[in-house]
Amino acid sequence: MLKHVDPRTWPIEWVDVSVAMIAVFAAVIVAYILYRISFAVLGRLTAASDSETDDLVLNSIRRPVKWSLIAIGITVVAQGNDSLAFVWEPVAQFVRPALLGWIAYTLVKAATAALEVRLEASEDPVTVRSRRTRISILSRTATFAIVFITVGLMLFAIPAVQSIGTTLLASAGLAALAVGAAAQPALKSLIGGLQMALTEPLRIGDLVVIEGHTGRVEEIRMSFLTLRTWDERAIIVPTASVLDQTFENWTRKCETLTGPVFLHLDPATQIDPIRTEFERFVRGHELWDGRNLALLMTEAYPESIELRLSISATTIGDLFALRCEAREHMIEWLRKEMPDALIRHRLEVENANQRATGK
Repeated sequence: MLKHVDPRTWPIEWVDVSVAMIAVFAAVIVAYILYRISFAVLGRLTAASDSETDDLVLNSIRRPVKWSLIAIGITVVAQGNDSLAFVWEPVAQFVRPALLGWIAYTLVKAATAALEVRLEASEDPVTVRSRRTRISILSRTATFAIVFITVGLMLFAIPAVQSIGTTLLASAGLAALAVGAAAQPALKSLIGGLQMALTEPLRIGDLVVIEGHTGRVEEIRMSFLTLRTWDERAIIVPTASVLDQTFENWTRKCETLTGPVFLHLDPATQIDPIRTEFERFVRGHELWDGRNLALLMTEAYPESIELRLSISATTIGDLFALRCEAREHMIEWLRKEMPDALIRHRLEVENANQRATGK
C-alpha cells in the first residue's frame, strides 16, 4: 500500500528546501568574500615584510581557512533554519574537527618549512644538523598528535563509538593496563624519538658507526633512523636499539678529525727518511688543515714493523681523500727510493737457481 501524501504539503516542503539552498549559497558567497578580503590584507602585510616565514604560513593556511570560513557560515545560517540544521549538524560533527586538524597540520608544516629556511643561512654545519634533527623529530611528533586527536574527535561523533568510549572510561584501570601492554613498543619508540631530539646523541648528517655500519644519518623518525653508507646502501636501525647500545659518532662536535695511515715495513728500514718524505708531502697538500702530523712506530714484530702516519683535515671527506693519497704516495716513494723496506713473501726461484749454479 502506498502512503497517501497530501499534495498541499509539497509547496511548503519545497519552499523550505529552496530557502535552505539559497541561505547556504549566500553563506558560501559571504564566507568566500570575507576570505578574499582577509587574505588580500594579510598578503599586503606579508609583502611589506622581508621575512619568508609569514609568506610560508600564509600560503599554507589559505585552503583550510577558506573551507573553515565556509563551514562557519553554513553553521550560522543553520541556526535559523531547522531543515538545514537537521541535515548540516550531523555532517558538521565530522567536518569541524577535520578542519581544525587540517589547520593545525598546515601550521606545523609551515613552521617546519620556515625553520628550515632559517637554517640555510647558518654557516655552522654542527648547528644546522642539531636544529634540523630537532625540527624533524618534533614536527613528526606534533603531526602524529594532531592526526590522533582529530581522528579521535571524529570517531566520538559516532554514537556507537561514543558509548564504547564511555564504557572504556568506566573501566579505566583495566583499559590502561591493556592499552599500555599492547602499545609498549610504540610508546618506547615515541619516547626514544623525543629523547633523541632533546639529548641529540646523533643528528641528521652525522657520520656514525652503528652495529658495524659506517655512514651518514639520512633520516630520523620516531621508530627508526636511516643510515646511508658510502656505497649508497640504506641501513634501517630501530631508534630503541640506538639508545640501548654503544655507537660511534665521528661528527658530534665538529667535522675535523685525525686519521691514520698504516705502513708495514721490513724491520731493517730506516725511519727518518720516511718521516721526512711524509711530512714534506702532507705539508704541501691542500687538504691538510695544519693540526696533526706525526709518524710513529706503533708495533715491532720479528718480521715487520708498523708505522702509523697521523694526519688531519677539516672534513671527513677531505680526511678520507688525504689518507688515500698519502698512502698511495708513500708506497710509490718506497718502491722507488727504498725498495728494500717493502716486505716480500715470494720465492725468486730463477735467481736462486742462477746463484746456485754460478751463472
